[in-house]
Amino acid sequence: MLRREEERSLWLHRALLGPLLRDPERVLDKARSNIRRWSGAHRPDGMSQSWLREWERVLDQGVDAVADVLASRAPRAVELRANSPFAGVLDERERLAVHQSFRRHWAAEHPAA
Repeated sequence: MLRREEERSLWLHRALLGPLLRDPERVLDKARSNIRRWSGAHRPDGMSQSWLREWERVLDQGVDAVADVLASRAPRAVELRANSPFAGVLDERERLAVHQSFRRHWAAEHPAA
C-alpha cells in the first residue's frame, strides 16, 4: 500500500499519460531538458544523479517504458516518480485539478487518515 504522498504522486504522474500519448516528443523533450538542467545542480556522485541517469535510461526506452513507470505501483516506479523529471508538463490549472481530485479520492478511500 502506498503512503499518501506516494499515491498523490501516482495520480499526478498518471495525469501525464494524456500529454505523453498526445504529444510524446514534447513531453520527452521536456523531461530530457529538465534532466540536463538539474544534472548541473547536483553532486556528480549523489543519489539525485543516480535517479536522473535512471530516468534517462527509461526515456531512451520510449513511450511505453515511460508510461509503465508513470502508472505503476512497483517500488522502483515509486522511487523514480519521487525524482521525476516531468516538472512543467502539466500547467498549474491541470496540477490543481489533479490535487483536488486526489484529495476527494483520499478522503473517500481513507476516512480515518
